[in-house]
Amino acid sequence: MRARIGIHKAQLQIDLREVNLKQKPVEMLAASAKGTVPILVLDNEQRPPTVIDESLDVMLWALTNNDPDNLLHSHDKSALPSMLKLIAQFDNEFKTCLNAYKASKRYREDNVIECRQACEVFIQELENRLIESSFLMSAQESLADIALVPFIRQFAKVERQWYLQAPYPRVRQWLNFYLQSGMFTRVMAKHEFWVGGGE
Repeated sequence: MRARIGIHKAQLQIDLREVNLKQKPVEMLAASAKGTVPILVLDNEQRPPTVIDESLDVMLWALTNNDPDNLLHSHDKSALPSMLKLIAQFDNEFKTCLNAYKASKRYREDNVIECRQACEVFIQELENRLIESSFLMSAQESLADIALVPFIRQFAKVERQWYLQAPYPRVRQWLNFYLQSGMFTRVMAKHEFWVGGGE
């Protein structure tokens, strides 16, 4: 999802191929043995072609090529390292807590509250940031915002009723800004599965 957001924000044209991960096309596995999405294959006349198969790297590639909203905050040399530090914290630490939280709820384990509280440490950090400004890094939207939206969307869905009354009004407002946007509708649009075969 966030790779698509990055490309959308960069206003770049790509050939989007949605795949069924239960029936992975041969071409997909040939491009990246990881067998996970996203996979960006660059038609840059290199042989073998350049492949980017990490969502954050796709976002950085896209915004480095075109950043009309200045999401990388190019006016501030310290901004991008700060963004990447926050993103790494969520990629490496929050994601582990989130996966445990989702599994606990799904399998009706007795540690749902404990798992949720582990996630809340990170949610509270975002709430504190959003009390200070409209977006995570400043009053201006940044890479950090669009990189973390998918994680917080997942968190919000685990225990929906609890989330709606939880003491994180700024996080809810921030997330709703994205979920109710035309960008989100376009990025989440479903496409027919691509099956490969040289199409």
